[in-house]
Amino acid sequence: MDYMLYIKFFLGLLAIINPVGLLPVFVSLTSHQTDLERKHTNKVANFAVVVILFVTIIAGQHILNMFSISLSAFRIAGGSLICIIAMSMLQGKISEVKRNQEEDRESSGMESVAVVPLALPLMAGPGAISSVIVFAAEHNTFIDFIGMFSTVLVFGLLSWALFNMAPAIFKLLGKTGINVITRLMGLLMLSLGIEVIAAGIKGLFPQLMG
Repeated sequence: MDYMLYIKFFLGLLAIINPVGLLPVFVSLTSHQTDLERKHTNKVANFAVVVILFVTIIAGQHILNMFSISLSAFRIAGGSLICIIAMSMLQGKISEVKRNQEEDRESSGMESVAVVPLALPLMAGPGAISSVIVFAAEHNTFIDFIGMFSTVLVFGLLSWALFNMAPAIFKLLGKTGINVITRLMGLLMLSLGIEVIAAGIKGLFPQLMG
């Protein structure tokens, strides 16, 4: 088992989902809840993210086959989407690809925010799902699936721990500190997106690579 491969997968999830950058959103969405309710929201949201990514790992290649989409074409589409989200992160913002103003107004009236909009689309959004589909399509052995499942589970536990300490972390880092981390994650994510696009172009047009 190539552990470096799964470390790269984990870092990709960390950059794309960016749980630290979502701490202010989590605090805002759960501001009306008690500590017990906030912990329950955190647990349900991260469980939902793990389940969504598990399903994506299993079904991703089948979805591509169903619509006759080549992996190279999906790489270019997914990489472009990742780059769009990364550009917003470089400005310290959450991209409207993840969440728009209409969804903001709708979520403000929701009693439960764990699954929608927190787990989907804020965490397991289009960028994360497309990234997982590409990775799973490239590494589709049984051992790879076990490694990816384990990585997603570790990520879910880390995200749960961060959200559990959200008020303290938000108070410690402040908005400026979280924006700095978000911009760094955005830079990593932009690099990842460009790499995915380059691999897609290479697959579609091998003659360009000589």
